[in-house]
Amino acid sequence: MSPNRRVYDKSPEGETQEFNSTVSRVPIRTVVDYTRRGGNVWIGNSTSPADFPSVELTVFNFQLVEVYDGAMNSDSHFPATRLRRLRYHPAVRSLVREVRLDPSKLILPLFVRTGSGIRQPISSMPGHAQLSIDLLKAEVREAADLGLGGVILFGIPDEKDEFGSNSYCADGIIQQGVRAAKAAAPDLLVVTDVCFCEYTNHGHCGVVNEKTGRPDVDNDATLELLAKQVVSHAQAGADMVAPSGMMDGMIGAIRGALDAEGYQHLPIMSYAAKYSSAFYGPFREAAESTPQFGDRRAYQMDFAAAAEQAIREVELDLAEGADIIMVKPALAYLDIIRLVAERFPGVPLAAYNVSGEFSMVKAAAEKGWIDEQAVALESLAAITRAGASILLTYWAKDVARWLG
Repeated sequence: MSPNRRVYDKSPEGETQEFNSTVSRVPIRTVVDYTRRGGNVWIGNSTSPADFPSVELTVFNFQLVEVYDGAMNSDSHFPATRLRRLRYHPAVRSLVREVRLDPSKLILPLFVRTGSGIRQPISSMPGHAQLSIDLLKAEVREAADLGLGGVILFGIPDEKDEFGSNSYCADGIIQQGVRAAKAAAPDLLVVTDVCFCEYTNHGHCGVVNEKTGRPDVDNDATLELLAKQVVSHAQAGADMVAPSGMMDGMIGAIRGALDAEGYQHLPIMSYAAKYSSAFYGPFREAAESTPQFGDRRAYQMDFAAAAEQAIREVELDLAEGADIIMVKPALAYLDIIRLVAERFPGVPLAAYNVSGEFSMVKAAAEKGWIDEQAVALESLAAITRAGASILLTYWAKDVARWLG
C-alpha cells in the first residue's frame, strides 16, 4: 500500500472527513457507519466517490480495512514471493497440506433387514445393499478392520404401522442389528438413526394427524415415541443415538429419557440442521421410506431459508443436550457447515455426504465422465475444509482403501 494514499468520506451534508492522513487503513466500523448513513468513501484526491462494488476490501482481524484502487503498485512482492514453491514437489505439497482425510473420522451408513443370507442391492446406490443380520456382521467386521470411525444403522422392518412401533420394539429390526453389530465388532462405534420414516406405513417421521387442518406430523405426540425408541436402542447396546426427525424439542425429550433410564453417558449426535432436500432420493429407495403423501417440508428445513435459521436450530439442540451437531446434506450446504463451525467452536461437527451426492458421482463415473476416486476425495476434503470433523459417507470403506 502506498503510504501517501488517503481515504476520505464526503457526507451527504458535504463535509469531508479524512480518515487517516498517512495510510488507507481505518476502523471497519467507521466505514460501515458512514456507508449506512449514506456517506460515500472517496479515495485519494479523486473528485468522485469510490465505487464500492469494484473496490477491494481486505479485512484484518475483523477490525481494520484497507481500500485498494485495484492497480498494481511498488509494494508487490513478486518475484520474491512465489506461492508455486509450495506446490512444485509432492513432498512439499504433502507437508503443507492442512486437510487430511482419516478413516477414523468416517461413519459408514448401513441398511439392515430381517432374513438370512440377504444382500438386496440398492439400484440407485451402486455397491450398497440392504443386509440381513448375518451379512451385517461381516460388514461391520470389515468396517472395524478398515479402521472406520463407526457405522450408523437404518432398519427396514417386515411390517409397518401408523406409529412405527417396530422402531421401539425390544426385538425390532434395529435392535437386532445393534446387538449383532456389537457382537461382531465390540470396539467399533455403533450409532443408530432415531426416526420413524422407515417404520411407518405413511413414510413420515412421526405420528400423523390433522390437528393443523391438514395431514401433518404431531410434534409433541412424536416426542413421546422418540423417547421410547431411543431407550430401546440404548438397551440393545447402541454407543450413540442420532435423532434425525427435526421435531422441536426432540433433543430435550431424548436426553431426559436416556438419563431417566441410567444412560447419562450415551452421547447424542443431532441432525440439527437437516434440510428438506432433493438429494435424498436414493436413500428413500435404500430405507424404503418415501412419504406416501405430501413431503417433509413442514418439519425439515427449507433449502432457501436464511442461514441464521440453521444457527437457531443448532443453538436449541445444544441447549437441550446435544453432544455432536450434524448438517445434512453436505456439499450443497458448505456455507452452513462453515457458519456453524465458526459460531460454535469446540462443538464436534458432523456432515452427512448424502445418497444423492454419492449417486451422482457414481453415475457419472460409470459413464467415464469423471474419476470417481478423485472426485470423492476432493468432495470429502471440501466438506472437511468447511469445518466438519466427522463425515457420514457411503464412500467410507473406499476412502479407507484409497488412503491405504
